Amino acid sequence: MLSRTAFELPAVILGLLFGSFLNVCIARLPYRESIVKPRSHCPRCRHTIRWYDNIPLLSWTILRARCRDCQARIPWRYPLVELATALWFAIAGMAVWFAWHPPTAKSLDATFAAVGLVGLGFLLIGLMVMDWQTHSLPDAFTLFGIAAGLFLICVRAIFLAPGEDAIHLTAAHSLRLSSPGSVASDQGNVFLTGPEHLLFGRIVAIIGAALIPWLIRWLYKVIRGQQGMGLGDVKLLAMIAAFLGFWPAVLAFFFGCLFIFPYALTLLARKRANRMTQLPFGSFLAAGGLVAALVGPQIIAWYRGML
Repeated sequence: MLSRTAFELPAVILGLLFGSFLNVCIARLPYRESIVKPRSHCPRCRHTIRWYDNIPLLSWTILRARCRDCQARIPWRYPLVELATALWFAIAGMAVWFAWHPPTAKSLDATFAAVGLVGLGFLLIGLMVMDWQTHSLPDAFTLFGIAAGLFLICVRAIFLAPGEDAIHLTAAHSLRLSSPGSVASDQGNVFLTGPEHLLFGRIVAIIGAALIPWLIRWLYKVIRGQQGMGLGDVKLLAMIAAFLGFWPAVLAFFFGCLFIFPYALTLLARKRANRMTQLPFGSFLAAGGLVAALVGPQIIAWYRGML
């Protein structure tokens, strides 16, 4: 039986590599630049970065956060993104280990959920940094994330056992169907199969989650006569719903509002902002999505238990 380290260590290494790639996306996508060409280079002297200067975390430490050619400072953002991505991948690796120790009928579905956790974390970490730096949430991440979340749901639906997650109306709750002039009625079970329930439910969740910030945006426009929330935030919450479902997305929105409130108050108190200042809400919404992905089901279950 493999130990947890056998799952977590490869996940950390893979996370560092993906974190390095994520830094490229963060640096280029907001400016609509290609993430393929040219190769990674110093933004100041334009020299191509050597392969041994591009090792996640290690190269930044050895170079003492400076470019080898021009001595320009390498921002802290690069190692922090790599480290955060590696830790997130480690959490997903741990989830896979728990899913198969011991193996159960839900092990495969839990593995798909862990894959979704990896993808969602990668996208949210990137969007968090991009919105913080540039106040933009590129469609290359948000729309791709919605498509990826739906694709993963389709894959999970394929592997559902017969009858699993199906919705049935029993005879006691069946619909009575009759035609005009008839004296008899036809009773029967009305149901959704498991795959239909899973896929249609997630599509409804995406639409419902997207409507929350969209309605806020519309109301703000009607009341104040100007835009108060970008469409990128709408797409971001829809992306979170594509991976997690409706209620975790609502929880992510709640945490996003909760996180940005003290930040806004701090800026106002220090006179670094006013009521018209644009805030990177997408960064806080992405942070809320990370929290919802980690502990959302537990919080939702706790809240339902109080009702």
